[in-house]
Amino acid sequence: MRGYKVFSGTANEEFSKSVAKYLSIPLSEATIKRFSDGEISVQINESVRGKDVFIVQSTCAPANANLMELLIMTDALRRSSANSITAIIPYFGYARQDRKAAPRVPITAKLVANLIETAGIDRVVTVDLHAGQIQGFFNIPVDNLYGSIVFQDYIQRKNLKNPIIASPDIGGVARARAFAKNLNLDLVIVDKRREKANESEVMNIIGDVEGKDVILIDDMIDTAGTMVKAAAALKNQGATSVMAFCTHPVLSGPAYDRIENGELDELVVTDTIPLAKESDKVKVLSISKVFAEVIRRIYHNESVNGLFV
Repeated sequence: MRGYKVFSGTANEEFSKSVAKYLSIPLSEATIKRFSDGEISVQINESVRGKDVFIVQSTCAPANANLMELLIMTDALRRSSANSITAIIPYFGYARQDRKAAPRVPITAKLVANLIETAGIDRVVTVDLHAGQIQGFFNIPVDNLYGSIVFQDYIQRKNLKNPIIASPDIGGVARARAFAKNLNLDLVIVDKRREKANESEVMNIIGDVEGKDVILIDDMIDTAGTMVKAAAALKNQGATSVMAFCTHPVLSGPAYDRIENGELDELVVTDTIPLAKESDKVKVLSISKVFAEVIRRIYHNESVNGLFV
């Protein structure tokens, strides 16, 4: 067999170690440094000739540095005669800019896809893209996994008395509906109007939440404005409890203060992005085993979709 190796960027090294541990292999060695002016220096410290290589690197904050790190590592591996290079990107940054929503704005998700392909990556594996159509921005295979695989078990263990799934906005209805279908639960929708980026105003609740344990589902949580206002609106309509499940804990700006002081009872996230700080209200579930199993299946040419059916 040609063999495979797993390398890690600096964005989330604990996640990479968990992936390697599940695969029962050591993380391969690479030296990643910064020049005094901030430029990134990469050196691969072992032979990768003829190997299938996997780079684990979220493009979370600092997004630009982590993205450049991924691209530079790819170039180093390509020039070292790796057989194939797969980018394991648990959190795909710049995914929110996936269309021209206003005049004279970029489609940054497409630009990043072009950069990744040009660098020499052969395949991308990620989870819960902000918009599923971003897969079509690539001309290489893209596996967009589902964070629900770890959330569903947690919800079932909670043994909630009267659970119901909720989408925090109209745009997330398809995601929440699929989640509700898998758990055989009903669905409600929080209808809001977003006045400008990172600000939202909850308008009303579509559906009945009186006496219900509401489970909000979303792909990411940034400043937490949407989730906290949605939780308050749901409780004003009679919800017994409100918990949220989000794959990517971006949690920037006032997010932690809003979560601590808001009506949200619990926020459950995965470890695609390392938390800036701990909170009693934030529970982290690891999705590293899912990515590790995907790496194993890709290397052995087995079905990835089989994980989710």
